Amino acid sequence: MSQIQNIDKLIAGLPPEDALAKLDGLMADNEADAALLFARGKLHWRLGHRAKATSDYAAAAEIDPDSPAVRALELARDVEAFFNPDLYNP
Repeated sequence: MSQIQNIDKLIAGLPPEDALAKLDGLMADNEADAALLFARGKLHWRLGHRAKATSDYAAAAEIDPDSPAVRALELARDVEAFFNPDLYNP
């Protein structure tokens, strides 16, 4: 089982805020863990904290260029770059 799956299993069933607190606690001991950063980024995204999620994805991608955070970062930047003028000028 991969480290990301272990992390997902560890926080499964917890409310997102509690899972985020648990990940923050784990990261206090290991700030440079790409899997923890990616998992925390996913939680931030789910909670609507887009900037924090993107930051975590970028940090994870820098640590591990083969991390799934690389693709998540690309997708997050695509969402940020999307602009639909019809939404602002109906």
